[in-house]
Amino acid sequence: MKQRKIINLPLDKFINFSLYDKKFGYYMKKNPFGKKGDFITSPNISRLFSEMIAIWVFSFWQNLGCPKKFNLIELGAGNGEMMKVMIESFKKFPIFYNSCNFYIFETSPSLIKIQKKKLNNYKIIWLSKIKKIQKLPSLFIANEFFDAIAIKQFIKKDNAWFEKFVSLRNKSDSFFFEKKINMKIFEKKINFNVSKNQDFIEYSELGFDYLRNISKIIKENSGGLLLIDYGYTNKKMRDTIQSVSKHKFTNILKNIGDSDITYHINFHLFKEITKQIGGLKSNLTSQREFLIKMGIFQRAEIISKKESFLRKTDIYYRLKRLVDKNQMGELFKVMFITNKRNKFKLGF
Repeated sequence: MKQRKIINLPLDKFINFSLYDKKFGYYMKKNPFGKKGDFITSPNISRLFSEMIAIWVFSFWQNLGCPKKFNLIELGAGNGEMMKVMIESFKKFPIFYNSCNFYIFETSPSLIKIQKKKLNNYKIIWLSKIKKIQKLPSLFIANEFFDAIAIKQFIKKDNAWFEKFVSLRNKSDSFFFEKKINMKIFEKKINFNVSKNQDFIEYSELGFDYLRNISKIIKENSGGLLLIDYGYTNKKMRDTIQSVSKHKFTNILKNIGDSDITYHINFHLFKEITKQIGGLKSNLTSQREFLIKMGIFQRAEIISKKESFLRKTDIYYRLKRLVDKNQMGELFKVMFITNKRNKFKLGF
């Protein structure tokens, strides 16, 4: 009888396998967005969301003194909808539009195909490495980008730390287990005291590598990072990992490669790491407050004036999903990281 091969992986490696394996990976083989997909993001709920981001981007460019050359980089552009609407908006401001280099940083070949199909009329450069952008003032937009990056989980028991692992027998037979680790060695590796005042940790090594690389570019060339994601602001971290398929929560260890795996961003941790990097500051608000301050209700009023009752109802139903406290309004946060000397606070 043939014995099954058992593979033991730390949680982040298991998530990477589930999402990004070239053969089995969730993001490598399908379009997860929209009604027919597994979840729907803000740009696909209402184009008003992307229009508000476009206005904010244009205003930030003005704040930098209208540089003649400027990089706009979307991190993980989904199905390309936000970039499409932003560029349509930017065309109304030709000086800005002509000064802007448009980049998309994307690791999924199947999503790149979808994005290129949607954006084939626009001059966009696709990146596989963030460092490849031109050395110019640069603004990074990360809408639901960091939540899709693999995380490690650690739990403290009797003053000892344990890391979560997955024992992978096959796609339908797997289980979690824990291994004792030396937290001081891990903290030395990541150069951050992540365990301070914690008894549970969620930490993305790759996510914070991206943050550090982006911060370096911002510091050297001026610019910023606008980060929009679901998460929480408590100092204490908690277990937030979740798996979604067809708009419903599922078991992480079932349907491996056929479900999305995400987690809730701990914005306090992002703030602390930004502080440690130095020379930067961060502003934080809810998606609700940000969009209201950007004038999303006024924009909805303008575009719905000549519309039928049904179309008006649809516009406001979609708007409610974005800003309602019981829907995305409070769960989603907006964080802006920029140079300490920059006083730009629009939306915050």
